[in-house]
Amino acid sequence: MSVNKEVKRITTHILQAMKQRGEKIAMLTAYDYSMATILDDAGLDVLLVGDSASNVMAGHETTLPITLDQMIYHAQSVVRGASRALVVVDLPFGSYQGNSKEALNSAIRIMKESGAHAVKMEGGTEIVESVQRIITAGIPVMGHLGLTPQSIYKFGTYTVRAKDEAEAYKLKTDAKALQEAGCFAVVLEKIPATLGKEVSEALDIPTIGIGAGPDCDGQVLVVNDMIGLTKGFKPRFLRQYVNLYDGILNAAQSYIKDVKSSDFPNEKEQY
Repeated sequence: MSVNKEVKRITTHILQAMKQRGEKIAMLTAYDYSMATILDDAGLDVLLVGDSASNVMAGHETTLPITLDQMIYHAQSVVRGASRALVVVDLPFGSYQGNSKEALNSAIRIMKESGAHAVKMEGGTEIVESVQRIITAGIPVMGHLGLTPQSIYKFGTYTVRAKDEAEAYKLKTDAKALQEAGCFAVVLEKIPATLGKEVSEALDIPTIGIGAGPDCDGQVLVVNDMIGLTKGFKPRFLRQYVNLYDGILNAAQSYIKDVKSSDFPNEKEQY
């Protein structure tokens, strides 16, 4: 059991201490107030307002369409529901890739308008200048390497990344560069478990894995996938803890039946 149950608010320094003592970091995505409240009450260490909202909340095929304004809206909702967890917000596609000044302005908007505690950015050495500029402004940054969904059209596939020696070497170089730039943690997505272990052991900052093996310092999943709200999405790295899709489907069908038969509302359910 985590000793952090009693802390008022998880911070980046607490995450660093967790890595040092070998305590795993539990992280899930959240996009709205109600879910954030539940996950915060459950004791999650980190809530990620992921650009995966583009997929699971808006129904887009990729994460690319979601805007900075939409990310801020979701972040505002999550922050209101999280009194303990560290809230990290994805910088969406197009809000930081252009130049470091644009990246800083986007990060500042997220922090000022949502009240979140950190931002997350995809990429390695190519975004180091932006990372440094954002951190210089006092904003914590979480990195993201491996499968980076904002670059899906460059990769052309969602398959495992860094299986060959050259790409694995670049990932390790990028991870070191992000650490040296000042990132407080880095997400490793869909890479071989052996590489996840190697990177986690080489870095002083925590690694958060999603399909990157058990030796990362923490794990993250998209909450809608973890609770079975998404239909038909079952990658190898996903452990589904409950099937809410069928539960809600059955409840809705029962409601329809009761309304159609005039069984709802009954005498106890009226004034």
